[in-house]
Amino acid sequence: MRVLVGCEESQAVTIAFRERGHEAYSCDIQDCSGGHPEWHIQGDVRDLLGEYFDLVIFHPVCKYIANSGVRWLHERPERYRNMISACEFFNLRHKFNSPRVATENPIPHKYAVKFIGQYDQIFQPWHFGHKKMKATCLWLKNLHPLVFTDIVGPPPKDKKERRNWQDVWMCSPGPEREKQRSKFYTGIANAMAEQWG
Repeated sequence: MRVLVGCEESQAVTIAFRERGHEAYSCDIQDCSGGHPEWHIQGDVRDLLGEYFDLVIFHPVCKYIANSGVRWLHERPERYRNMISACEFFNLRHKFNSPRVATENPIPHKYAVKFIGQYDQIFQPWHFGHKKMKATCLWLKNLHPLVFTDIVGPPPKDKKERRNWQDVWMCSPGPEREKQRSKFYTGIANAMAEQWG
């Protein structure tokens, strides 16, 4: 299959599909960090809307859509305008030239849901072999929900132990924080490649 992984610099999903023989490409405005620039299209994913792919997996930026940042909508008026733009970008999922599209994001807040619609599936990394907590949602077009592959949870109740599962949430502030918090887990990437490939 010919696969596009939009807004992916880590190449986790691209590599998972490549390992299974598919012609997969990551696309992002940033350089790739996955070690395979030959599989990376550096540029705006909107430039590829007319190009045919058998499958598109889309990771739009969640900064203004995610429920974790909803409080800022009320404290910073410009954030609402940014949210509208982010929702418009998110809804490119309807414009890809592909019969099958999966769009991935964290849990959206209710204001974004009005524009992007409700997700089709929600899961955690611990459903796919990672002792981590990071609720992940999928909006699916002509794809079945992912089947869990390696359940290693639920997380422990002990607060100290639980913190180890929350490193995404507890990530220190700084210039790399957004990139660190958006890294995709290989267990989920492998499930996508196995089940949708």
